[in-house]
Amino acid sequence: MRDLPAFTLAGYDKGRGVLTQALWFAVMNLLFMAWFCPARLRVALLRAFGARIGEGVLIRHRVRVLWPWKLTIGDHTWIGEGAWLLNLEPVTIGSHVCVSQEALLCTGSHDHRAADFRYRNAPISVEDGAWVAVRSTVLPGVTVGRHAVVGAGAVVHRDLPALTLQTADGTRRPVEEPK
Repeated sequence: MRDLPAFTLAGYDKGRGVLTQALWFAVMNLLFMAWFCPARLRVALLRAFGARIGEGVLIRHRVRVLWPWKLTIGDHTWIGEGAWLLNLEPVTIGSHVCVSQEALLCTGSHDHRAADFRYRNAPISVEDGAWVAVRSTVLPGVTVGRHAVVGAGAVVHRDLPALTLQTADGTRRPVEEPK
């Protein structure tokens, strides 16, 4: 049985004070996610809140980022409409990566074995040239390898090696390096 009143935030560091958190939520919900916010401004807002972002990054509207200060993105990466970077822990996205529409990178969950439902969080890394396709999910502690492909609707719960495709049914097979 779950003892939800026993849940605490023990071991989880949000990384900034409550005022910065509140300011980010206001900016994210009123401007950053809006269709009228230019992509260049989205990048500038993330940087202003501590994200490390390379050159030529495109972030579309309706993208959600929990904590910008726990986000690193390399050069020439695209983040598609409605993607959710639920980064209770650091998310590192390499260069020339595509995170497609409504994909979820989720660094946090709860320990189902613990009655107090404590957090069981871990960082995520998406290496250079990878593609996280539409409506796919990458779970805590996963590394998506160089030029790997997380297929549409797939759920990745363990590392995906370089040059590997995982489909929605969990099948994995090699892919060729893009030319």
